[in-house]
Amino acid sequence: MPNFISEDQIEKAAIVLLKDKYGYRTINCFTQDVENLNDRSNRSSKQEVVFLDVLKKYAIKLNTSIPESVIEQAIEQLTSRRYAMSPILANKEVYGLLRNGIPVQYENAEGRTEHNTVKVIDFTNPEANDFCAVTQLWIKGDRYLRRPDILIYINGLPLVFIELKNSNVKIQNAYDDNLINYKHDIPLLFNYNAFCVLSNALETKVGSFTSGYEFFFNWLRADDETEKVDRKTIENEGVSLERLIHGLLPKERLLDYIENFILFHKESAKIIAQNHQFIGVNKAIESFKNREERKGKLGVFWHTQGSGKSFSMIFLTRKIFHKYTGNYTFVIVTDREDLDGQIYRNFLETNTVSKNEAARPKDSSEMRDFLGRNMRLVFTLIHKFRFDRGKEYPVLSDRDDIIVIVDEAHRTQYASLAENMR
Repeated sequence: MPNFISEDQIEKAAIVLLKDKYGYRTINCFTQDVENLNDRSNRSSKQEVVFLDVLKKYAIKLNTSIPESVIEQAIEQLTSRRYAMSPILANKEVYGLLRNGIPVQYENAEGRTEHNTVKVIDFTNPEANDFCAVTQLWIKGDRYLRRPDILIYINGLPLVFIELKNSNVKIQNAYDDNLINYKHDIPLLFNYNAFCVLSNALETKVGSFTSGYEFFFNWLRADDETEKVDRKTIENEGVSLERLIHGLLPKERLLDYIENFILFHKESAKIIAQNHQFIGVNKAIESFKNREERKGKLGVFWHTQGSGKSFSMIFLTRKIFHKYTGNYTFVIVTDREDLDGQIYRNFLETNTVSKNEAARPKDSSEMRDFLGRNMRLVFTLIHKFRFDRGKEYPVLSDRDDIIVIVDEAHRTQYASLAENMR
């Protein structure tokens, strides 16, 4: 039977770890009087969720060639309240500005119109940003004041929500009693939210703010998806939140996750990568970076049924398109029409690719044509690689920037179909 661990003990241990091991700044904003503005957050109102002074400081620091007045206008655009938008559309719009920058237009000193982008986070250099773990921050909604346990701020923006419970309280209570109410009472906080963490030390779960509790997941492995995890020991020692912090909250990892592992599906659901997807995709990225010495073989990424294979493909393609220069084409090979259609729709519905950037060839001749046109995505069935027995299969492309992903490879990677595809 695990020893009792209080919510306060869990919070303090997490803050110490973030501060001492991972170099976060920390602020305890608790005040006895909920209306007291002297809470070390430097906000002008309890309704504010962004630390505007920190945001402006780092936006100026990251955009030295853009006039300060233009940066201030960009910050106003980023922090507008978006009352007329649904929560998920507001979150999606803010996320796009965080990830890709805020487009601006202004006249330079010579009177010429400049088009530029204001960055509010430096995703390449973690130490160029301010990481701050904020505890006990009172936030005022239209009717109620709420106080999240821990908020992770990057450059003044509240990107990670952490809600804690005593170890003898079921973790689902953090969802039912806190997260649901907070989304209703202080919705502005969730315009900026990347993901949410719920923990009672014995168990810790991660999910998007749009997810039902059943879709929250564990995060127990830091580097290796094959690591054997002793869940009973983790529970007995009350270290599940510690494992989440080691696996996801080091500065470089958190930036990578926010930049490359968040999707919006059909503008109705926010999807974030699970533990195995984050580790597996990044291992595939390392293979991609070393593809010449690996002779083009990027490896095998195992999934169990229902573990999000198509979304792992999307995370991989999005990261390569976003982070690496080149005219890469991905060829997605499956062995069933329904699976091919499902994956194709998921790519479209997450805006990973547009219809005019994707192709579904009807035969090898059309495949050759599409590959010659540098299409970004080609979706095909392995049966399209059939060819007359005895004849040499024609070369479809001599490009060296085509990345082939084969789904259900164990069912098709043998005999003539596999030989033709190779």
